[in-house]
Amino acid sequence: MVKQVGSTIREEKARQARADEIERRLAEGQTVIEIDPSEVEPSFVQDRMPGDIDGLISSIEEQGQQVPILVRPHPDQAGRYQVAFGHRRLRAVQALKRPVKAIVRDLTDEQLVVAQGQENNEREDLTYIEKALFADNLQQRFSRDVIMSALSVYKSDLSYMLSVVVRIPRDLINAIGSAPGVGRRSWVELADLLAKDGSLDLAKLFLESAAVKSLPSEARFKAVVAHLKPRAVPVAVDVWTAADGKRLAKVLNTDGKLEIAIDRKEAPEFAALVLEKLEELYREHRSAK
Repeated sequence: MVKQVGSTIREEKARQARADEIERRLAEGQTVIEIDPSEVEPSFVQDRMPGDIDGLISSIEEQGQQVPILVRPHPDQAGRYQVAFGHRRLRAVQALKRPVKAIVRDLTDEQLVVAQGQENNEREDLTYIEKALFADNLQQRFSRDVIMSALSVYKSDLSYMLSVVVRIPRDLINAIGSAPGVGRRSWVELADLLAKDGSLDLAKLFLESAAVKSLPSEARFKAVVAHLKPRAVPVAVDVWTAADGKRLAKVLNTDGKLEIAIDRKEAPEFAALVLEKLEELYREHRSAK
């Protein structure tokens, strides 16, 4: 356990260092300035679902904004800016009513979304469904190559992401939330379940429950998947009792198969005899036809 925790901490520190390096390279030669947050707009493409930033607000309130955000001059509105990365930091300083520390850099639309995606991947991983939604938003304006670069994914991974977003309605995704820890296979499983008749309406109704809404996002996802899965019907097992009262075998008789299980501890010789007689019984069966 200690080794696992140590490994997780090292991985987190390494991810943080890579994110800092990305920001350092992007900001190289640029000056950090303070901007009125009211003059800064989010990126033209959303990369995250709404989430809690209370921890970040507390951190900035106590230690100040340690890392500047990256913005570009707004392409259409003079005197305003547009965020490339640092949306959560911007929201936090807005809540604190402080100016935001920022680096201003001229960026094309493509450069902005690539910087936005790569920084997010390193600093605080987007969840699978957030990446999928981000990819879907990007494909309205950009090529697959740009999207793969922004998300650092292969072509096949991107195809799966876009397929999930097509198969699962946005309102249902929003009702579930970002679902940290839920990966591709689980989202594909949900998409398969929703493809069955009536499942979509059933899922929406289930997610409207106050009890379900109160669950954390990941638990909400698991709950709706469990709700949509078909219930296994218990099969009754008969017990075969001999004339002398001994319970020697369990018999499971379904539409697909017949199973006879003999307890070797109770009747080892009988079990051996049945096995020995199988060939003879089969011959009798064949000759009776």
